Amino acid sequence: MVALTTSMHRAGDATALIARIAIGAVFVAHGWHKLSGLDGTAQSFAGLGLPMPRMAALLGVVIEVGGGTLLAIGLLLPLAAVGLAAMMAAAYGLVHAGDPLIAPGGGPSFELVLVLGAAALAVGFNGGRFALDRLLPWSRPRAAAPAARTAGAVADR
Repeated sequence: MVALTTSMHRAGDATALIARIAIGAVFVAHGWHKLSGLDGTAQSFAGLGLPMPRMAALLGVVIEVGGGTLLAIGLLLPLAAVGLAAMMAAAYGLVHAGDPLIAPGGGPSFELVLVLGAAALAVGFNGGRFALDRLLPWSRPRAAAPAARTAGAVADR
């Protein structure tokens, strides 16, 4: 039973790693696309009525490329996840509000921003064992306090 549980945990950790890399890669690709056409992105943002559209475009690049990279390598996962989810919430509010979840004719819809935002949060708060966050001092498991160890020993009897 212990071997089965251990192999299930390893599979879950490996799955989280694969998901983090895949989701991070999608965000990096979107951010890189914004960066490679920064003037067009800024014009698009200006058309949405965003103030300082070039700065907004650069912020989008930083969030998507930086957050996607952090997500993929498993570093500062909650921060990356919240930033990416906020970016997707902004994309929904500015571009996709009023669009259907799935457009029958292939028109504008919001399923991509919904799935990417939710997926970023899911792997950002459950990144698995194969994440650089595990090496940070504040994310290492702490030893139980003496009172907790004593209470556990008494409860086990």
